[in-house]
Amino acid sequence: MYFVGIDLGSSSVKLSVFDADKEQEICAVTTPDFEMPIEALKFGWAEQNPEKWWQYVQDGFLKLKSKSIDLKKVAAIGIAYQMHGLVITDENLKPVRPSIIWCDSRAVEEGQKIYQAIGAQKCQNQILGSPGNFTASKLKWVKEHEPEIFEKVKYMMLPGDYIAAKLSRKAQTSTSGLSEAALWDFTNQKLAKDILDQMNISDEVIPEVVPNFGIQAQIHPEVASELGLNLGVKITYRAGDQPNNALSLNVLNPGEIATTAGTSAVIYAVSDQDTYDANNRINTFLHVNNSAVNKRNGMMVCINGSGILYQWLRKLLSFDNLLDYDLLNKEAAKAEPGCKGLLFHPFGNGVERIFNNQSATSGISNLNFNIHDRSHMVRAACEGIIFAMNYGFDVMKSLGVNGKVVRAGKSNLFLNPIFRAIFANTTNTELELYNTSGAEGAARGAAYGYGYFTDLKESFKSLKCIEHVEPSKELVVKYFDIYQNWKEQININA
Repeated sequence: MYFVGIDLGSSSVKLSVFDADKEQEICAVTTPDFEMPIEALKFGWAEQNPEKWWQYVQDGFLKLKSKSIDLKKVAAIGIAYQMHGLVITDENLKPVRPSIIWCDSRAVEEGQKIYQAIGAQKCQNQILGSPGNFTASKLKWVKEHEPEIFEKVKYMMLPGDYIAAKLSRKAQTSTSGLSEAALWDFTNQKLAKDILDQMNISDEVIPEVVPNFGIQAQIHPEVASELGLNLGVKITYRAGDQPNNALSLNVLNPGEIATTAGTSAVIYAVSDQDTYDANNRINTFLHVNNSAVNKRNGMMVCINGSGILYQWLRKLLSFDNLLDYDLLNKEAAKAEPGCKGLLFHPFGNGVERIFNNQSATSGISNLNFNIHDRSHMVRAACEGIIFAMNYGFDVMKSLGVNGKVVRAGKSNLFLNPIFRAIFANTTNTELELYNTSGAEGAARGAAYGYGYFTDLKESFKSLKCIEHVEPSKELVVKYFDIYQNWKEQININA
């Protein structure tokens, strides 16, 4: 019996086929062959066309067929997706505008207005933070700035909800999706209607709410036929990419910590407390395995421009033919820790949550043309990304996160051994690497949601750690000094 996981990112769409009987992934594909563009019509904006996402999902199923995967064995589908995006559709589930995605900064002011109108303490008690730049604020921005478009809106969904709607032709969202949209009342365990009321938006825009795991919907017969699936295939799991990344790494219990460094860089810790940061630098969402009797939240720090920075460097250092990322990694290995004083602040992708939705100056400092070369540039970028992650990690520690082991998939920037070593020594934690992905995690989640596995522990019993990276006492001391110097030179644009 097979289960398919779909991981909708902002750079690509990945599909994984998990053979539940063998307890292993048997095939994985990525579409498109190039990185998906992000449209920025104005400074701080970031949009993508949801219909393109669906096209790439369809292409992914065609790729699976081309690899001789018997899709008739698929029982259910799980969906992971880029968090905090806004997809608004009409009654026919057709998007009425491009999606305003996670790294778009335009709605910060709207979120601040809501926060001030409701009151800081009430907001933090209810949604464990501020509406900030999350999905609810983006919806309010459309209402205020594009009223003719807002009039056409029937449903508000997250990006993964839209893919589920294309599969099932049914509008739905999830409880964890509402929490990442800043629309979940943690105190009363229900839709945060106060937020919608303050925005003067009816709760009728919220589609059917389903749990993360379970029989959510059935693939529409016409869609099943087009994709090569049997009739009766179910959607049995959905979650935002960071809760799903934690699931993929079997990070489910208080004290366990996951990290990832793809398009953005994230540290995500599981808690059984409704914890919030009074300065709104850290955000708390419902974790995938939260229940009424088993509270599980995910505390998250997110840095916008990690993989985007590395992608930018790749383009900058290339000419007619793009450099392979492996070549960049080898360049980083040529430079020594600290890069002879060269510092990189990776804040060139809009406002940052770790600065309470303010932006910070991005760029290189202490550059000396007679000393620094390409290797220093690439390594300084890696160090800057990890220093930014550690800046947020320090805030998490002040809120009670104290784990000394962090788990990551051996993918994206964690494919780079230099990046892994810098992470372990800057954070002074043991890094555990696993050969898994968000798409595989979504497939395992689908298997559990379908009922193939009786509990989540059983779903991940075949997951094995493939590498440990331990901090070095000498390098921990060295990186502490480099990090402190980097931190002192942060310039926030208030």
